[in-house]
Amino acid sequence: MLSMKSERSMNQLIFFKDGHQSTFCFVFVRLSGCNLSERSCKALALVLSSPASNLKVLDLSNNDLQDSGVQLLSAGLESPHCILESLCLSGCRITEKGCISLASTLKSNPSHLRDLDLSYNNPGDSGVKLLSPGPQNPNWRLDTLRVDHCGWQRLTRGLRKYGCEPDLDPNTANTNLKLSDNKRKVTAVQQRQPYPDHPDRFGCVQLLCRSALTGRRYWEVEWAGWVSIGVAYRGIGRENNAACRLGRNHQSWSLKCSDAGYSVWHDNREKVLSVPPTSKRVAVYVDRPAGTLSFYRVSSDTLVHLHTFSTTFTEALHPGFLFSSKSISV
Repeated sequence: MLSMKSERSMNQLIFFKDGHQSTFCFVFVRLSGCNLSERSCKALALVLSSPASNLKVLDLSNNDLQDSGVQLLSAGLESPHCILESLCLSGCRITEKGCISLASTLKSNPSHLRDLDLSYNNPGDSGVKLLSPGPQNPNWRLDTLRVDHCGWQRLTRGLRKYGCEPDLDPNTANTNLKLSDNKRKVTAVQQRQPYPDHPDRFGCVQLLCRSALTGRRYWEVEWAGWVSIGVAYRGIGRENNAACRLGRNHQSWSLKCSDAGYSVWHDNREKVLSVPPTSKRVAVYVDRPAGTLSFYRVSSDTLVHLHTFSTTFTEALHPGFLFSSKSISV
């Protein structure tokens, strides 16, 4: 398998310096989240249509290819030399128009593609029908078509297409946390709040959100003071000790934010980050099936990557917040 992190590295791999196409020997290529452009789609189309290509599995997820990119890619997919068996276009801002291009491609070259992932797009009912295996397309070898988590909101650019609104759970809130703004803001206060007793309430100054995270989820947080932002399993300890704090155990992961800088925590291990806290807003992106948790600094509507945890999540995840002072707003 070949996994790349940028469009530039992909183009350097596909072409020699003089511009001639090289032999492409890789069978599995992962280009998820590489900010691919139309130029990349043209290059990939050349690879797919090359008699020298061995490419059978291609992951282009989390790139804003849109319908125009799919149309360019289709030129390679419909080639008789294309032997691709699995294509992932999840989260690529594709609509019915892109599905029309893919359906036309499958009719031209129906003999190889078996798995097509269009989840987190907006194909519409008509787009799904066009690509669905069945009697209407007897020559297709397409066995699996994924169209889960689709809808108009998936046409938003970047990670914001996975946006959600965390629902703060007052039953978990420590009594020194005050919820306001319709439970969208939390502030650490000295005066104890009159919350009723509850077995889920934390002894340390933190709280979780009520709803578990499924699939891919993204949210932004505005912070002040000293706070930790992250995710945790529901079963994280509730006692008032350091081992129950966000990031200080194997059941939680967190980004600590303060005027002094950022650091990430998991299993009581800290990693200090070199990126300065020039913004009071951070973003969190979770891809639970892929086992990734990423943090970003939000600066002038631009995301600056801070850190990514890669692991296997064995339980449902809940957004969580730990406070030393001040507040957060979600």
